[in-house]
Amino acid sequence: MSYQRMNGNSQGAGVRFAMIESTNTTGNMPTNAANTYSVGINAQGGLVEYLCLRYDLTFGADPCPKTQISQLINSIRVVINGEVVHDFRSGFGANDSVGAGTYDYLLNSIGGRAYEAMPADVKIREGYIGIPLGCNTPTGVNRYEIIVEWKAAAGAITSGSLQWWLKFNTATQKKTTVVPATSFTHSASLEQVVVRVPQNVAGVVSGILVQNDSADDQLGSQGIRINSLGDYGLEVEMWRWLNSDMINGILASNPNTSTTQQTYETKLDGALLIPTYGLTGGDIVLQVDSSAATTRTYTPIITAVVGSSDMDTVRQTQSAPSNTAQTIVARTEN
Repeated sequence: MSYQRMNGNSQGAGVRFAMIESTNTTGNMPTNAANTYSVGINAQGGLVEYLCLRYDLTFGADPCPKTQISQLINSIRVVINGEVVHDFRSGFGANDSVGAGTYDYLLNSIGGRAYEAMPADVKIREGYIGIPLGCNTPTGVNRYEIIVEWKAAAGAITSGSLQWWLKFNTATQKKTTVVPATSFTHSASLEQVVVRVPQNVAGVVSGILVQNDSADDQLGSQGIRINSLGDYGLEVEMWRWLNSDMINGILASNPNTSTTQQTYETKLDGALLIPTYGLTGGDIVLQVDSSAATTRTYTPIITAVVGSSDMDTVRQTQSAPSNTAQTIVARTEN
């Protein structure tokens, strides 16, 4: 269902909310076979802090007994007015995974909000996936193209709804772009990885999401070194100390454990959000000590002052107390 009256704008309005799409078509929802949901939406302009997916789904059987629906997102791509602003692909995870998934881990680490209401009936799932954008869309009609690839659920969908919301906020300071990942096939050795950073996306790289192809870190004692940040590799647990995962920094829904509260986790094996302190200007060179032959993806998170339009030469622009990508940097200071 498309919503009319999209010709206005939300400029100068402080915080405002708009539901821009709603569907009850079960073919768009996760079910017991992998499927794809594509939608094109016309929406009003304004400074968009979040794009939010609200889901309220009923299944014939528990769709993911020990985790939440965001675990079932295999990929999601958001294009606004022809510009790719969010491009995520999951490295691993399935309906039988336990705890946090890679997508909610990413979003909750970079200032997004991906949470699920704890279900009284595990076959009924309600949740919210807030994607931080910081996009200043022009007055008039703006076009959103969204593609979601769902993994197979453990039960078939019977009914439900999917809604897309915009949160406009004129006080939004940063634009956040999750750009396509660099994939690298590792041998069991220390190897150089060049993480590609698009030159047509303004801003600095505030973090890199590293995903293995299984729920296992498979990193050696030299861990991961970012050449621009020092001469030494940091072990995986040191990175988790820096990004605050280690201090119960991950919240996850596990209905098998509790239907009244979320659970804390200190790590998500196979996934790691590395703070990069605002590296800018080009590709980022890593040294990765892989303890096994495997394939990893490296997803840069680029942040910029709203309205930024150009890139710079490769250099570090950010110290730990600064405010580029506020959430990522703040987590390193805890």
